[in-house]
Amino acid sequence: MKRSAFFISDGTGITAEALGQSLLAQFDGIEFRTITLPYIDSVEKAQGAVAQIDAAASDNGRPIVFDTVVNEDIRKVIAQSSGFNIDVFASFLKPLEQELKTHSSYTVGKSHGIQEMTRYKDRIESVNFAIDNDDGARTQQYDKADIILVGVSRCGKTPTCLYMAMQFGVRAANYPITEEDLSQDELPGILKPYQDKLFGLTIDPFQLAAIRHERRPNSRYSSLDQCSLEVRSVERMLKKAQIQKINTTTFSIEEIATRIIAARGLKREVGL
Repeated sequence: MKRSAFFISDGTGITAEALGQSLLAQFDGIEFRTITLPYIDSVEKAQGAVAQIDAAASDNGRPIVFDTVVNEDIRKVIAQSSGFNIDVFASFLKPLEQELKTHSSYTVGKSHGIQEMTRYKDRIESVNFAIDNDDGARTQQYDKADIILVGVSRCGKTPTCLYMAMQFGVRAANYPITEEDLSQDELPGILKPYQDKLFGLTIDPFQLAAIRHERRPNSRYSSLDQCSLEVRSVERMLKKAQIQKINTTTFSIEEIATRIIAARGLKREVGL
């Protein structure tokens, strides 16, 4: 079954997409054709959006509409469409106004807080830190890290660090465990002073071999034997040093990052 879903906003549409996608993901048996309509900030644009929604109706059902428009006049126009409308502000802001006994400011773009320049600057600095400290590039900066991810090559360290930096403002570094490190059967000396900041990533050897094969096909580096050896050795190393770890095999980067932050109780900067 196919259904159309619209994410409508008078801003970027990020909030409508995030909420809508999260809800739609709960319905595995339905394929959704998603359309994002950002910057619907006038009655005329709203009328155009309604025309698109009405045109998308099919025998399978009316379109699902997630609406985060602030202006009440524009919301009334969207509500006239043939879609099943989920008005986020009407659903959540009104009850909050009643509980807090005050009116919302109804300001477009307020949820992203770009005006908070100090936090924005911190987020950019976190991203730069993750880039500068990728693959053990600058171990002398590890004292400034919030967390240091360790694991074999290609187990997901770099994208996880960047995601934590971009989404949560976490200063994340990563260190790849090499064959030379594995010969010692203990944490590399450079990491020992920062053991309280370490978090391990591990992965199924078959998955690792497939990922490495994309980079270096038919090489020792991508062979299943080599991948199995490295994964087992790193897992022993982490266990011996009593370092928390997560298996990345079945998780997305978003899930890996969120689980790490929750496990370590790291402060999450959100809203930018």
